Amino acid sequence: MDTAPTWRAEAACRGLPTRAFFPDPEEGPSVDLLRIICEACPVREECAEAGLRQAFGIWGGLTTRERRRIRRRRRYMRVSA
Repeated sequence: MDTAPTWRAEAACRGLPTRAFFPDPEEGPSVDLLRIICEACPVREECAEAGLRQAFGIWGGLTTRERRRIRRRRRYMRVSA
């Protein structure tokens, strides 16, 4: 049974090896290439949102560190509201 979100079928990165999105180290040329792919992706927002629930990898052009900042900011906004 395929449980992948339907947005993945529209992703600009479909067909690329999954391991490409889990570079080591996270910062570097491979991240830059992935960001270029993600910039033009029609489902970048959906991917980035899904990535907020993931611990590792590049999701919607965002690194683990960037997603962590977004999660913290959102928590702060909920607490402050």
